[in-house]
Amino acid sequence: MTNSTTFNSEKINKHIVKWLLDYATNAKVKGFVVGISGGIDSALTSTLCAQTGLPTLCVEMPIHQAESHVNRANEHIDQLKKRFSNVSNERADLTPVFEAFTKQTPSSENKALFNLSLANTRARLRMTTLYYFAGINGYLVVGTGNKVEDFGVGFFTKYGDGGVDLSPIADLMKSEVRLLSSYLQVPESILKAKPTDGLFGDNRSDEDQIGANYDELEWAMIQTENEKKIEDFSGRKADVFNIYTRLNTINQHKMNPIPVCVIPKKFK
Repeated sequence: MTNSTTFNSEKINKHIVKWLLDYATNAKVKGFVVGISGGIDSALTSTLCAQTGLPTLCVEMPIHQAESHVNRANEHIDQLKKRFSNVSNERADLTPVFEAFTKQTPSSENKALFNLSLANTRARLRMTTLYYFAGINGYLVVGTGNKVEDFGVGFFTKYGDGGVDLSPIADLMKSEVRLLSSYLQVPESILKAKPTDGLFGDNRSDEDQIGANYDELEWAMIQTENEKKIEDFSGRKADVFNIYTRLNTINQHKMNPIPVCVIPKKFK
């Protein structure tokens, strides 16, 4: 877990905002689109985008969403619009779209895989929606994934929330996301909320799904980088290390480039 006394929020804030502005300028795009979930990652990302001064479109995309998530998303959007004149918002209720999709596709006897597939479908519908708004406005779709999610356990949907143009907070651990969000005055309700992907239409948290919280996963990620092995730990630490290692292994397909079958030149 990152030490708050050594984490320079001011410098990191300025660095990310400059990076976003430089990228948009070089890409010759007008602004940014961010999906707002009511969680801390999207709240921080949209605040950083707003600080660039470029148009920042916050899009809420409920699909049978828990009321608490919707309330937090709206609280954040309202606060951000009051703070930054370049922020606007849209709401695309994707519940009818999702329901229409489920009516046109078969169910499965494997309920666990069926429910996971539907959860990933929600994320991919949202990705499509964000790119629609980006397309009609000439904006970039900005990712909201943090370092543990994107490069540790692969806790994101391939071509869903993983389908973005750029990722400004993907080198920040979750504890660092919390520190920077607090510095940027993200609403207290979001700072205190349990992290959740909101893809199952209930209040299950990320920890419920993964089996470990983000502080534990950060610890395991650091141990892996330091080349520690499972034999070095016991008890809860061994359990967490196993969870991290297993997810990091099975989700490499999300974190690595798409495999390309290279044809030998002599065959062409």
